[in-house]
Amino acid sequence: MMPKECDGPGVRMGILEPRQMTGDCFFSSGQGICSGFQFVEMSSRKLKSNNLKHSECLSQVQRILRERFCHQSLHSNLFGVQVQYKHLIELLKRTAIYGESNSVLIIGPRGSGKTMLINHALKELMEVEEVSENVLQVHLNGLLQINDNIALKEITRQLNLENVVGDKVFGSFAENLSFLLEALKKGDRTSSCPVIFILDEFDLFAHHKNQTLLYNLFDISQSAQTPVAVVGLTCRLYLKIFKEQLSLPAEFPDKLFAEKWNENVQCLSEDRSVREVLQKHFNVSKNLRSLHMLLMLALNRVTSSHPFMTAADLMEANQLCSMDSKANIVHGLSVLEICLIIAMKHLNDIYEEEPFNFQMVYNEFQKFVQRKAHSVYNFEKPVVMKAFEHLQQLELIRPMERTSVNAQREYQLMKLLLDSTQIMNALQKYPNCPTDVRQWATSSLSWL
Repeated sequence: MMPKECDGPGVRMGILEPRQMTGDCFFSSGQGICSGFQFVEMSSRKLKSNNLKHSECLSQVQRILRERFCHQSLHSNLFGVQVQYKHLIELLKRTAIYGESNSVLIIGPRGSGKTMLINHALKELMEVEEVSENVLQVHLNGLLQINDNIALKEITRQLNLENVVGDKVFGSFAENLSFLLEALKKGDRTSSCPVIFILDEFDLFAHHKNQTLLYNLFDISQSAQTPVAVVGLTCRLYLKIFKEQLSLPAEFPDKLFAEKWNENVQCLSEDRSVREVLQKHFNVSKNLRSLHMLLMLALNRVTSSHPFMTAADLMEANQLCSMDSKANIVHGLSVLEICLIIAMKHLNDIYEEEPFNFQMVYNEFQKFVQRKAHSVYNFEKPVVMKAFEHLQQLELIRPMERTSVNAQREYQLMKLLLDSTQIMNALQKYPNCPTDVRQWATSSLSWL
């Protein structure tokens, strides 16, 4: 039995459009004009009161948005997938109440709300009294259960059947799975304990050898065994929800502040530089969690003195998200280690990415030293070897083959794990990089 497709539009997860909200304004000006001293005294008093209220509002803003970014709580309403939700909950109820086996495949963009859709359906299903104590759930993820044997062990654990299986030996995967489900039977099919299998990253399970798990689950769903429902989730696209994720809810205590915050978010969403940042982020990662990380980093810059998020905050957050970890390691290297990396870069340019050894790198480095006639770079060979080994420990270079006990370290073939662009970008930001070293790196070929 092939799974049915439930391919709906992207889900907008608990989104509230910025709206006009009314309420008392704590930035209101005084009624009428006051005389000098009295006006200053009242203004300073109002300023302290306003700053205190301002800080409290910002604290609540950060708490609400951090909770939204870090904890995916179920929202009361689903948007745009009511038809799919109704179809899904009917299928699950047929399995849980009437003992009818079913299968369904939920397809949608990553972050569009597929998990939220199934969680809503399971929540409603478990609220039915005759279902809550009778239905079992098994949650599997293709990123975690990378083969069918691991998946079977996880099924055994989630069904609490470790003691039942014990040291039994099974002839095949199918026998093992059938035994697990047989242990859940209470009689005929109508009185058996239904099991709902939720397979996240379903496409990865389809890549398992022989697809044993999927074939057996679908076979069981067609036979007169324990009633099962197989729900697969897979993704294809991405949903950009920048404005909706940053907007404050209607129940925010200070209506005027919420209105100003949402107006600022609206302006940000129309800003050209912000759209460029979001487009670049979309090109790199189409995962909602990575978007939440970007917004979290930008939110951390909001303070009492800087109460609203700006385009500069998002641009800086994007730089932190896209920061090259290897380039950061280069920033902490010594000048000698930088010189060795440049020597490796030149060797890659000359020999077209062919592997190199320490002796080749040392000879290249010596050409630079002799050309410049600088005693400051004139290190003993054991010192250079130590720096070379340190680069290997940092995983900036790696050996092409496993190290042999009798092999000479100087002639072991290595490969550089940095490309030319990463090296040049790191050198631009390297603190106090000597001019001649930078010039050596930018030269087209080595000192021949």
